[in-house]
Amino acid sequence: QVQLVESGGGLVQAGGSLRLSCAASGRIFSIYSMGWYRQAPGKQRELVAAITSGGSTNYADSVKGRFTISRDNAKNTVYLQMNSLNAEDTAVYYCNAYILVVTSGLSSADDYWGQGTQVTVSS
Repeated sequence: QVQLVESGGGLVQAGGSLRLSCAASGRIFSIYSMGWYRQAPGKQRELVAAITSGGSTNYADSVKGRFTISRDNAKNTVYLQMNSLNAEDTAVYYCNAYILVVTSGLSSADDYWGQGTQVTVSS
């Protein structure tokens, strides 16, 4: 019913920048929060940044001042601008969205995840 498709990952040198995008599609009535998580090898998935429908943002301490999350509500898309990347940012990045779906008059809100996109920072 709902799909999240990420793009923008890749290989970058330390100090470089990348921009991730995630577009939501399907039977979407409303999108509440959207965000980015990441999971490095051998580590748990962690929140990187999140943004509400009203534009309030939240960042992990490790990325504050370097990453910026934004969203285009008209396009159901969330972005993550990543600057000053370092080796510790290497991970698979996952898009997340809390979405209200209405089907046959019934509504339900659930968490949805993208398939993940690899970000590798070489030192």
